[in-house]
Amino acid sequence: MKILSLLRSPAVRDGLGIGVAVGVAGLAFGTAAVAAGLSPAQAVFLSAFMFTGASQFALIGVIAGGGSLVAGALGALLLGARNTLYGLRLTDVLQWRGMRRVAAAHGVIDETTAVTLAQPDRVSARTAFVTTYVVLGSFWAATTLMGALATERVNDISAFGLDAVGPAIFLGLLWPRLRDEGGRTRLIALLGAGVALATTPFLPPGVPVLLAASAALIALLGPDPKTIASDANEKDPSMDRNEEVGS
Repeated sequence: MKILSLLRSPAVRDGLGIGVAVGVAGLAFGTAAVAAGLSPAQAVFLSAFMFTGASQFALIGVIAGGGSLVAGALGALLLGARNTLYGLRLTDVLQWRGMRRVAAAHGVIDETTAVTLAQPDRVSARTAFVTTYVVLGSFWAATTLMGALATERVNDISAFGLDAVGPAIFLGLLWPRLRDEGGRTRLIALLGAGVALATTPFLPPGVPVLLAASAALIALLGPDPKTIASDANEKDPSMDRNEEVGS
C-alpha cells in the first residue's frame, strides 16, 4: 500500500513525466554523437557520466566541426556552469549530507532542479529529485545507446543529414528560454550568435563558441531593463499621488 500511495504522489508523477519525456531525446544525442565520429560506447559514456544535454550537444558539435577536444570541453563546461548555481539552491532544499550529497551532485540539472523546487515540502522535494534523476538518467542512457547503435548500422550517415541533428536539438533546448525571457537575455543571445557567426570563417572550430560566451559579460552591466519595467509597474499608486501633490 505504501508503494502504491507513493506512486500516486504528485512528486513521483512529476518526476516520471519529466524523466520519460526528456529522456527520449537521448535518441537524438546518440544519433548526433555517432555522426560526429564517436563510438556507441563513447556516446553512452557521455550520457551516463556527463549527463547534461546542452553541454553534450555542444561538445559533439565542436568535434563534428573538426575542433579540438579541449575547445569542445571548455564550451561544455561553460554551459554546465549553471548547474553549480542550481546545486547551491538545492543544498538548502534537500539538506543531504555526506555521500548522499555527493551522489546527488551528479543529478543536478535543469529538469531535476525545476521539479524539486516546485514541491511544497522537503520530503516531496527529495522524492521528486530522486525520481526525476533515476528515471531521466536511465532513459537518457538507454535511448542514447539505441540511437547510437541504429546510426552505426547505416552505411552512409551523411546521406541522411544526421550532422544537423545536434545543432537542431541544441536550438530546441535553447529556444524556449529565449522565448520566455526578454530584455538583456535576448541581447546576450543575439550578441553571442553574432560573435560566433562573425568569427567562424577565420578561427578553428570550437573557438568561436568560447568567444561567444563573452557576451554574457553584459549581465554584469547594470540592472536588467525588464526588471526595471517590472518594478515600475509594481510601484505603489499612492506614491505617485504624493509626488504629484509635492510638485
